[in-house]
Amino acid sequence: MFPTLALLAQEGGAQVIGNDSATVGGLAPLDQAGPEQLSFLSNPLYLPQAGASRAGAIIVSRKDFDALTEQGQTGQRNWLIAANPYACFARIAQWFERQGRPAALPGVHPSAVVAADAVVPVSCVIGPNVVIESGARLGERVRIVANAFIGAGAEIGDDTVIQPQVTVYHGCVVGRRGIIHSGVVIGADGFGFAPDFGPTGGEWVKIPQTGRAVIGDDVEIGANTTIDRGAMADTVIEQGCKLDNQIQIAHNVRVGAYTVIAGCAAIAGSTKVGRYCIIGGSANLAGHLTIADKVTISGGTSITKSIAAPGHFTSVFPFMPHAEWERNAAIVRGLGRLRSRLQQVEKQISSRATEE
Repeated sequence: MFPTLALLAQEGGAQVIGNDSATVGGLAPLDQAGPEQLSFLSNPLYLPQAGASRAGAIIVSRKDFDALTEQGQTGQRNWLIAANPYACFARIAQWFERQGRPAALPGVHPSAVVAADAVVPVSCVIGPNVVIESGARLGERVRIVANAFIGAGAEIGDDTVIQPQVTVYHGCVVGRRGIIHSGVVIGADGFGFAPDFGPTGGEWVKIPQTGRAVIGDDVEIGANTTIDRGAMADTVIEQGCKLDNQIQIAHNVRVGAYTVIAGCAAIAGSTKVGRYCIIGGSANLAGHLTIADKVTISGGTSITKSIAAPGHFTSVFPFMPHAEWERNAAIVRGLGRLRSRLQQVEKQISSRATEE
């Protein structure tokens, strides 16, 4: 049975204008939606598309709805008015996803290996070939899909989903309502080695990594991301953070609440990232830095110094045809010599001015 607009408005935190008893069969983009589907408008550039859409209902802001009304384009369709149409759409999409999700029956698969003293509530779903070591503690309704490893003394919070091939090392903590995607490694050793070299040679001496990796509530971690355990203190990902695929978080890093990090970014050891930051794909942050709250770092940017105030930071040279890049690179390589020549000219001018 399809949901009513009244139900979906409640899920998304919106107000219905029109028939709140109308039903919705699914979601679709503005240019593809039909009379039984719901779409959304979050960018005013697409106002003409919203006016021409065949969607049975559209999520819009009050400002955009008023603009469409002035243009005579609201028609006979229904509307959901939301302060943040994009977030409203996301919450409604979550409702549809939950309805279509196959039910997972609680229980432990026969092939799973669970230590006798591990705490696994009866509401949990433990899939094939999962290993849960001694002293590990799972919250209610935790779902571990298959082939995952939960180390000794590790803790997994209520309602967290652990996808296949995830490794949570000993003593590490994952909060409630987390989503940990395939291939994630939480709590591997940080990259810590002490140099011990003399005139005749030597070695890199491994520093034991005795801290933990602690993941807060409502954190999502993308596939093949790695979060190292701390050397002595903990590596911490605070609540509400969203991490993309293939990110490297080094030992003793702290990522503030509600920060988002895109794919292939890397944060070196002991750097502290503030709350509500946005870090673009392939950005990299050097170690022992402090990044203020509400900082945006563009993709591919290298951050080598601390950032003390909010702002948008970029260090990417714009792309260009290769031949032009080579010419500019040659100029950049010669900047040192050019600077020296300018300094010499300035000294000569200063000397002449003094003589006169």
